Amino acid sequence: MDLSIGDKIEMKKNHPCGKKAVVFTVLRVGADIKIKCDNCGREIMLPRLKVEKMIKKLLIVGEHQ
Repeated sequence: MDLSIGDKIEMKKNHPCGKKAVVFTVLRVGADIKIKCDNCGREIMLPRLKVEKMIKKLLIVGEHQ
C-alpha cells in the first residue's frame, strides 16, 4: 500500500479512546509508520505490515511525491 504523510486512513477496529475513533492521520512513513488518532491526538508508531493489515480504507490523500 502506498501511504504518505498527511493521508487520513480508516482502521478496521476502534481506538480505545472513543466509540467512533477509527480515523487516523499518517505522520511518518518508513519501515515503521507513525499515526495519530484524530479523536484524542495520541500518536502511535507501528510496523508497516501491521498497519497495512489494520487499514480498512484510505479516506483523504495527503502529499504524494
